[in-house]
Amino acid sequence: MSTATAIDWVTANQRYLSAALDVIKRRLAGERDEAGLREAGQALAAARAALPALPAIERLRIIFGLTDFETELLLLCAGVELDSGLATLCATAQGDPHRSRPTIGLALTVLPAAHWSAVTPTAPLRHWRLIELVEGEPLVTAPLRIDERVLHYLLGVATLDRRLQPLVRLLEPAVALPASHRQIVERIAALWEEQPAPPVQICGSDSYSRQALAAAIGDRLGRAVYLLRAEDVPAGPAEQELLARLWEREAALSGALALIAVDDGDTSRAWLGWLERVQGMVLLASADPLPSGDRLIVRVDVPQPDRTEQRSLWQQILGERSLTLNGQLEPLLVQFSLNTNTIRAVTLATTNDQEPDWWEVCRAQARLRLDGLAQRIETAAGWDDLVLPDEHMATLRQMVAHVRQRARVYDQWGFGRRGERGLGISALFAGPSGTGKTLAAEVLANELRLDLYRIDLSAVVSKYIGETEKNLRRIFDAAEGGGAILLFDEADGLFGRRSEVKDSHDRYANLEVSYLLQRMEAYRGLVILTTNMKQAIDTAFLRRLRFIVNFPFPDAAQRRRIWQRVFPPATPLAGLDWVRLAQLNLAGGNIRSIALNAAFLAADAGEPVGMHHILSAAHSEYAKLDKPLTETELRGWGC
Repeated sequence: MSTATAIDWVTANQRYLSAALDVIKRRLAGERDEAGLREAGQALAAARAALPALPAIERLRIIFGLTDFETELLLLCAGVELDSGLATLCATAQGDPHRSRPTIGLALTVLPAAHWSAVTPTAPLRHWRLIELVEGEPLVTAPLRIDERVLHYLLGVATLDRRLQPLVRLLEPAVALPASHRQIVERIAALWEEQPAPPVQICGSDSYSRQALAAAIGDRLGRAVYLLRAEDVPAGPAEQELLARLWEREAALSGALALIAVDDGDTSRAWLGWLERVQGMVLLASADPLPSGDRLIVRVDVPQPDRTEQRSLWQQILGERSLTLNGQLEPLLVQFSLNTNTIRAVTLATTNDQEPDWWEVCRAQARLRLDGLAQRIETAAGWDDLVLPDEHMATLRQMVAHVRQRARVYDQWGFGRRGERGLGISALFAGPSGTGKTLAAEVLANELRLDLYRIDLSAVVSKYIGETEKNLRRIFDAAEGGGAILLFDEADGLFGRRSEVKDSHDRYANLEVSYLLQRMEAYRGLVILTTNMKQAIDTAFLRRLRFIVNFPFPDAAQRRRIWQRVFPPATPLAGLDWVRLAQLNLAGGNIRSIALNAAFLAADAGEPVGMHHILSAAHSEYAKLDKPLTETELRGWGC
């Protein structure tokens, strides 16, 4: 129906409704004039002929299977809301000026083909809540009220039931959709051409893509899609029943589709009880497969767009701007896997930039999902800040090459066609505290221009079965968009040597480890595990890691190099003896802590950093370590 036709229909529908109410008024007034009734009937027929489509009351009659009496009773209830004259007639007919609303007793008296069953709880008028009975009076004299949503529908006004409005949100149509997702839309549309139409569960790691797919399904079917969060579904059976009836009625009136968004944190399963009460087309969206109860549910998995689809999305959203990227798009496609909404955000963020740094803008947008799940480490360290044996430095540079050339080796050279297992780039950094494990990760992130996130495994691992996997999945799913470097501290806590499985907790602990290894091997970025106790890690796990870098405790020569590099160029220094400083038997992290403390002491004294400042800071650091400064370490200091 075109816009002009729709406007004409609204006007003609309201004229038809007015004519239908005129017939009701004449019957209510007890008019015996056959000519008058015939004239009213002719006016109703003329109004019907002027309509370009069925009037709203006829649509209601067909949708809910109303009898003639039920239809006229509904019109009577609507009339008292729209026509004060009809309300007065109701009061007169009932002999009470305060009883201006119709009752079943009045309807049985004045309307033709009356039947008592019209107001039973299972009959359409009450089952679908088209009318409500005012509580507290006998059924025959209880005032009847038309539901507000139904009244608006009769008038041709499109509106959502006020009880649904706080619970649901209309989904906007998807701006662009990958080809693989469009195929899913067509499959579901074909499925729902059959009757009865089963609910469809949309599974995928990206919530926006799930919602965009649902919106596209609605667009394909010509239906609006409303999102209902599972956590907002009431737990009580009576409330669930009310919500189910209201939604089914809304779907029948407007053709709307419901999308139930189930988050990981939902434990009430109230949505499942609601789903079992609702018939017809319903969509579910979740990251993982959901229980179906006794209901047949069809599941579809939403794949991540491949590189070709990503390129198409970028070109669709950027439009002519895509022609000005000058080769910058391909590196973005290799590193970032962004959904449509994020690509739009990148585009908007660069609208006013003449020469935007697309990489940095993509990086900033991609990190939004991960920032709430892990600690982002600001990286500024470079290769010169690392003091390690040459072979260790060579291994770190190999890791950079693996990340940078991942697409070429896996995709262009064909190594990726052998399956996902083993394609993830993972490393173990092992060594005592302070030997540079985190610093090395910072250097890698800075070199690759990638974000670095530290994940505290003690916060991820849960005593509740299945929760650890959920926590890990959230992190990896969020990290996929930008391919951030993930740094798991104290990995020995999870990857310790496996013992004999004695109970279900041991069995699930092994499942958690297996899940983490699986995600690491499939992850498109770099995962680094750190440990102070390499000997505690099961060798079976070590074999599945691509790189192992042992960070040794620095010897005197290495400590001297660390001291020479630890102070920024702008720091004023006075008479520092690098050989004497190297006598302090400390790891690099402790040396950096002493240097920083000494700088504050010197700044407070208004002096350049000298040996006495470092000695004072060293005493504090050793006290923190609960160890004494030895004579050997202080030999020749002279302060």
